[in-house]
Amino acid sequence: MVVAVDRGRWGCVLDGDPDRRIVAMRARELGRTPIVVGDQVGVVGDLTGKPDSLARIVRVADRRTVLRRTADDTDPFERIVVANAEQLFIVVALADPPPRTGFVERAMVAAYAGGLEPILVLTKRDLVAESEFASAFEGLELEILYAGIDDPIEPVVEILRDRLTALIGHSGVGKSTMVNRLVPDAYRAVGEVSGVGKGKHTSTQSVALPLPGGGWVIDTPGVRSFGLAHITPDDVIASFTDLADAIEDCPRGCTHLGPPADPECALDQLPGVERRVAAIRQLLTALISNEAW
Repeated sequence: MVVAVDRGRWGCVLDGDPDRRIVAMRARELGRTPIVVGDQVGVVGDLTGKPDSLARIVRVADRRTVLRRTADDTDPFERIVVANAEQLFIVVALADPPPRTGFVERAMVAAYAGGLEPILVLTKRDLVAESEFASAFEGLELEILYAGIDDPIEPVVEILRDRLTALIGHSGVGKSTMVNRLVPDAYRAVGEVSGVGKGKHTSTQSVALPLPGGGWVIDTPGVRSFGLAHITPDDVIASFTDLADAIEDCPRGCTHLGPPADPECALDQLPGVERRVAAIRQLLTALISNEAW
């Protein structure tokens, strides 16, 4: 598994063992094939892991899941952030910087489209007496955890155990602080949030870290935007098995937003799921909003 990328070199662990680390370069025959953290790769050459040793990556296995984003909604270039993660922790501070529902919704869309399970992780609960932020996602069956500095870390550890989980969030939300609690020897930098509410980037590249109790977390750099140019409304609906078949009866070009935009959307003909459809349309609205979060 690839655990780090740095200036044309990839750090890998053999057979998932964090103690069997090697450094590898991409073999010429792979051309410009992208290789990202979380990828399962085939390596040959010097596998000792000794200083100055170098192996070659000759194969990239098919990815089970992919977290992608674009710079914005008009950018045709997709960037693969993480491969093969099972879960996506969307880390949001309840204050400083203030939370944005649009960012969470867009991250959820990317998770669903890529095959990951989204989980909302809220931090800095100590800075607000009370918050209704989590209530904005009722109806989406979104699991919510609290992982601020004063919150117990055990519930988070349990959900991470024996799984590969990616973390994503704006700079300054406490993501690196949480990683330091989960992996005490990670030595991730913890930055201070500037006075204008924008965090300083304390992680500059994605890196996979082994958890003491089993499993891995992939810490990603703080994001300023989350473009979804590569995702369509049908991609989102297809992630919900109880609704996916219904959209086959929608007219061509239906965006599934319902009236007045889509007066003949088949989702409106399904009985007993009005609240769930409304919640999913919340995600679709975020998908087409093209707002910077």
